[in-house]
Amino acid sequence: MSILLRTTSSSGVLRCIKGNSGSISSALKQCKCAMSGHAARNPYLKDFKYRDTVEVKDGALRLTKEEHAMIDRFVRINQAGETAAVTIYKGQMAVLGGDPELKTLLTHMRDQEIGHLEIMDRHIADFKVRPTVLQPAAVAGGYMLGVVSALLGVRSAMTCTEAVETKIGAHYNDQLRDLHKLNYPELDDLKRTIAKCRDEELEHLDTAVDHGARMAPLYKLQFELIKGGCAVAIWLCARI
Repeated sequence: MSILLRTTSSSGVLRCIKGNSGSISSALKQCKCAMSGHAARNPYLKDFKYRDTVEVKDGALRLTKEEHAMIDRFVRINQAGETAAVTIYKGQMAVLGGDPELKTLLTHMRDQEIGHLEIMDRHIADFKVRPTVLQPAAVAGGYMLGVVSALLGVRSAMTCTEAVETKIGAHYNDQLRDLHKLNYPELDDLKRTIAKCRDEELEHLDTAVDHGARMAPLYKLQFELIKGGCAVAIWLCARI
């Protein structure tokens, strides 16, 4: 990773490699020191001013500080969300797994979520993102939600799936709209895999509706509570 600072003069961009600390702030400090030295020796750099944005270079990838923060946030949220999704299905299978048809259905959706989680784990490593400290809560909360929804009956379990996938599908769509504004070829895999996960989440939503999600008792209340809980979880994981 390296930090690039733009100048307001005609001199272009000064490239500066980060220090041993690996932090953006340390690299910026080095860049400023280096640029000060260049300015002292070069009259064309005397009009240099620091911009509020920097470019973060990771391999061939260059991002502004705001773009880097956005991707960092997306990847962190996605890993936590897919972690919770896997454990929701595990919780539902613990209660409903005795029915061969339901076991097959839930196993299929769980396995797809495991695939999604593997993708998000890879993104965490590729983009050097710090996972949320709420990962353990995602595991425990997802499993509890799966168990409780299944104890309320098959239809309530499907309501849970519909509500979660409605929120997650819309969230992935929002991410894709923002990512498509960035014309970096290095982000093509991120866009493609998020789109793949989005499509499969929406398949789960359709499956849940086909299996009676909207015929659950107190359907609207259950749906809105779970969807609202997902929104709170997304907000927290983006910040912690």
